[in-house]
Amino acid sequence: MPARCRIVEIATVPPRTRPRGLELFFTLRRQSLPRQPCPDLRSGNRVHLRILDIDGSVSMQSSLPDAAAWSSVATIPLRDLGPRLRLWSRAATMRLARDRLADQAAPPGAALTLIGSGDFHHLAVPLIEQARERVTVVHFDNHPDWVRWAPRWHCGSWVNEALRLPQVARVVTLGPCSDDLVRPGLKGGNLAALAAGRIVLFPWRHAPSRVFRRIADGAGHRYAGGHLVWNNLADADTERNLARIVPAIETDAVWFSIDKDVLAEDEALTNWDQGQMPLAAMLELIAAIGARRRVIGADICGEFSPPLLDNPLKRIESRIDRPQRAATADALARNETVNRRLLQAIAGVAAC
Repeated sequence: MPARCRIVEIATVPPRTRPRGLELFFTLRRQSLPRQPCPDLRSGNRVHLRILDIDGSVSMQSSLPDAAAWSSVATIPLRDLGPRLRLWSRAATMRLARDRLADQAAPPGAALTLIGSGDFHHLAVPLIEQARERVTVVHFDNHPDWVRWAPRWHCGSWVNEALRLPQVARVVTLGPCSDDLVRPGLKGGNLAALAAGRIVLFPWRHAPSRVFRRIADGAGHRYAGGHLVWNNLADADTERNLARIVPAIETDAVWFSIDKDVLAEDEALTNWDQGQMPLAAMLELIAAIGARRRVIGADICGEFSPPLLDNPLKRIESRIDRPQRAATADALARNETVNRRLLQAIAGVAAC
């Protein structure tokens, strides 16, 4: 699939005298029309692959460097920090990880980073921190990862840290089906950010969520009778979903942050409870959003790896909060296939 660039807007009417109707026309045109094809990767579209060797789950997937015509491929060693980073991390350990990521940052262009297990999703924050412009994070996940009372650097609270970055305008979360949306206010969900529009959330499929105060309506929900009534993606076709999602992405630049636990278990196997979004639907949304916005980076997690934990509190959380499972060779091979398809889809629409 060819990479795509943004449409260059050409208007002959000076900005100060441009009629409001024409200005609205150009705004709608910019939101709805796909970008024009760019040259392929070999002719200047710089897209880089980064593999974080943190739990061994990605480095064993030997076909990933061949998934696209990368401008560069690099593996960043982090296994020595893995147990301390898993599930949650102290600030000092995150500083060590951030410094290592900064030392081996990708050259100019779009960087696609494979993180490993979803236990390390909070490493998305120092990756997004490397963005050089204002960006909207488009977040595919079975969980909103917005818990306010979790440790600061936690795989279930990292969205709140991302929202503190000056580069991040908004997080648009796509696909949750999990029980995190059952009475989310009692589970620490960041409803203030949802009400303020800093978080926009579209479940794949979820019943209305009971809340105990009025929450302002948003693109992904409306308040009715003490509940958040969601605009479930499963209930609409792609065109209708895009008509809601794309206007919520107010920046020209986007960053995809993907946890494969948004998929059903027959498509990928992760360390967490999984959702129902089909891979085909996720790939379709990636292509459509990438055709309308500039993709400047992405991170992918949701591998399966045995949760080796030396911290007793982490062991307790791991035992309570998620299913206990083992992986077969076939399941791990499916994960690699999904990663290849995701990398190909994102590289195909990554920024020039």
